[in-house]
Amino acid sequence: MKLLGISGTITGSKTGIVVNKVVEEVKKLYPEIEVELLDMKEYDVQFCDGRNPSTYTGETKTVIDKISSADFYLIGTPIFQGSFTGVLKNLFDLVDPKVFRHKVMGFIATGGTYQHFLVIENQLKPIAGYLRAYTAPSYVYAHNDHFSQGELVDKEVIERVTNLAKELVFMQKSLKLEKEVIGERE
Repeated sequence: MKLLGISGTITGSKTGIVVNKVVEEVKKLYPEIEVELLDMKEYDVQFCDGRNPSTYTGETKTVIDKISSADFYLIGTPIFQGSFTGVLKNLFDLVDPKVFRHKVMGFIATGGTYQHFLVIENQLKPIAGYLRAYTAPSYVYAHNDHFSQGELVDKEVIERVTNLAKELVFMQKSLKLEKEVIGERE
């Protein structure tokens, strides 16, 4: 099973720090899970123009392929102007929605106000619903105050990181087992 952690921004560092923290927690607790981090700062991705995803080339194709090959996802975004990033929206637009169907998604967000956590509830979870993905019940929201010198330091947020890592893997393993049981019955 492969977990893909996505840092859906090309600016700042806090989102990547938290996504990486959850990915590292999964690695530590579940060494059998393959993990990969997709940091959008490292890729020059084209804007979605409506064509078939299979026709993109270069780094855009690489990103689409990484997303398509994952079994489940941890998706992170900073919150700007009360919404998630255009970079993340573009990723959702580039990838065929069927790729996400019946896969588990967990969310993290970072922001400068304590109310920005609502973007997860009011924007990201509905997108996951549209894609017919399963969402982890909990998520991680980290405010600027939760960091010190480039590190996540708030104990409650770190506890949420661990909880999210456990939930993601539990949900994915349960889903995989159910698929295997159903497959045996057919």
